[in-house]
Amino acid sequence: MTKQNKSFKFRLLPNKEQAILLAKTFGCVRFAYNKMLAERQEMYEKFKDDKEKLKKQKFPTPAKYKKEFPFLKEVDSLALANAQMNLQKAYKYFFEGNAKFPKFKNRKTKQSYTTNRVNGNIELQDGYIKLPKLKLVKIKQHREIPTDYKLKSCTISKTKTGKYYISILTEYEKEIKPVSIQKVVGLDFAMNGLYVESEQGKKANYPRFYRQSLDKLAKEQRILSRRKKGSARWEKQRLKVAKLHEKIANQRKNFLHHQSKELATTYDAVIIEDLDMKGMSKALNFGKSVHDNGWGMFTTFLAYKLKEQGKQLIKIDKWFPSTKKCSYCGTKKKMSLSERTYHCSCGFVLDRDHNSAINIKNEGLRLLA
Repeated sequence: MTKQNKSFKFRLLPNKEQAILLAKTFGCVRFAYNKMLAERQEMYEKFKDDKEKLKKQKFPTPAKYKKEFPFLKEVDSLALANAQMNLQKAYKYFFEGNAKFPKFKNRKTKQSYTTNRVNGNIELQDGYIKLPKLKLVKIKQHREIPTDYKLKSCTISKTKTGKYYISILTEYEKEIKPVSIQKVVGLDFAMNGLYVESEQGKKANYPRFYRQSLDKLAKEQRILSRRKKGSARWEKQRLKVAKLHEKIANQRKNFLHHQSKELATTYDAVIIEDLDMKGMSKALNFGKSVHDNGWGMFTTFLAYKLKEQGKQLIKIDKWFPSTKKCSYCGTKKKMSLSERTYHCSCGFVLDRDHNSAINIKNEGLRLLA
C-alpha cells in the first residue's frame, strides 16, 4: 500500500465578514512573504561571496513581525507559516540553479493562501467547511470526499472575477500494481492541435479557445482602456474582461482533462518529448499559440492520471531529432518549419508530425527496454 494525494476543488461562498477576513489574510500573507524576502535579500547581498556563512544564516519567521505589526495576529498563523515555507522552497530552488531569485509579490499576483489541518481545525459539515479564524463557511460541494481520505491542507483562492475557491488536499492509501506495458503511444507536440499521436496520426484537434475569443477580447479591452481607472464603469468593464479570460481558462482545462483521461485509459505508457515551452514561445515567436495549447498543464494531468493506474509517462530528451529522422529507415535530413510532409530518400512519405510521433514512440520503447 502506498500513500497517495488527491485534491478536491469546490466553490466557497463566504459572507461579508468572512470576505473581509479573507482579504486581510491574502494581504497579510503577501506582506509577511515580502518582509521575509527583503530580509533574506539583504543577507544574500551581505554574504553572497561566502556561501558557508550564508547557509548558516537563520531564515526569518513571520512571528518576529507580530509585535511591530499587530494586524498579523488577526489572521490564520498557519497561513503565514506556509508563506515562510513557500519562500524557503523558492530560495532553495534558486541555490540549486533551478530558478531565478524569488520575486516580491504584489496585489496583481494570485490572491491565495494555504492552511493546514491541525487538531480538527478543518472539517466538512453539511454544506459548510470549518476553517481557522473563519469558522463555518458555506461551500458548494458537487461531490463527496471518501471517508477513508484524510484532510491534510486547504488552499483558499480568489479569482479576478471575485469568486472564491477552496482546494482540499487529501491523503489516502492505495495499492498500485505496475501494469505490464503492452499498449504504447508516442505524442508529438503540435502547435495547431495540441498533439499528433503515433498510431494513426490522429490529432487532438484542440479548439484554440483563446484564438476564438481574440476579437471579443480585443473589443472589451479597448473599451476598458477608455474608462477612467478606478471608476465604477472601469470596474464593471474590468469584470467583463476577467470573466472572458476565466471562461477561456475553464474551457481549456476541461478539454485537457478529457484528452488526458482518454489517453490514460487507453494506453499503458505514453511517450512525449521533454520540451522547454517557455523557451520555444520566446525563440520562435509562438507565444500565443504555445500558451493557448496549455501543453504543460496537459502533461501534468496526464502524469498523475497514468500514475494512479500504475501506468507510465516517459519523457525523451528534447534534443532527440524526432523531426529530422525517417521513422522507416532511420535516415536523418534537415527540415524547415514550412515543410509539412516528410519525404525520405528511401521513398518513404508521411505527414511531418505523424513521422515525429512514431520516432518519439520508438525512442521511448528503446528507453523502456
